[in-house]
Amino acid sequence: MKICGVELKGNDAVICLLSNSEGVIHLPDCRVGKVSIADANSTEEVKKFQFSFDKLMEDYKVDKVVIRQRQTKGKFTGGGVGFKLEAAIQLIDRLDVTVVSPNDIKESLKRNPLAIQFKDTGLKQYQEQAFTTAYACAMKR
Repeated sequence: MKICGVELKGNDAVICLLSNSEGVIHLPDCRVGKVSIADANSTEEVKKFQFSFDKLMEDYKVDKVVIRQRQTKGKFTGGGVGFKLEAAIQLIDRLDVTVVSPNDIKESLKRNPLAIQFKDTGLKQYQEQAFTTAYACAMKR
C-alpha cells in the first residue's frame, strides 16, 4: 500500500510518499517535496492546486492520503489557507483521504518506533512531520 503523508504549513502541502509491503517500509523518490498555492483567494489557484495534487497522487499511484490534523483554536491554530488546502485535498473524489490527530500519531509511534533516525531517511528536514504521519498510519494497519 502506498501512502502519502501530508502536513499543511502556510501555503504549502508538505508531502512524503511511503509504501508498506509486508511490514517493509520503502520511501519512493518523488519529484516534489511540497505542493504550493500562490494565491489562496483565487478560485483558479485553488483549482490549480487541487489538480496538481491529484495529478501527483495519480502519477505515483497513491492508495491513501493521510493529513496531519491541525488545531482549530488556541495558540497553535492552523491558518485559514491550510484549512482551504485541506478541503481541496479532501474533495478529490478518487482519493481515500483521512485526517489523523497528533495523539493518534504519537500512540502509533509509541507502539511502532522508528527503526532508523529521520536524518538517515534521505528526506528533507521540512518533510519530517509528513513522514511521521505516513509512517504512523502505515504501521497502524
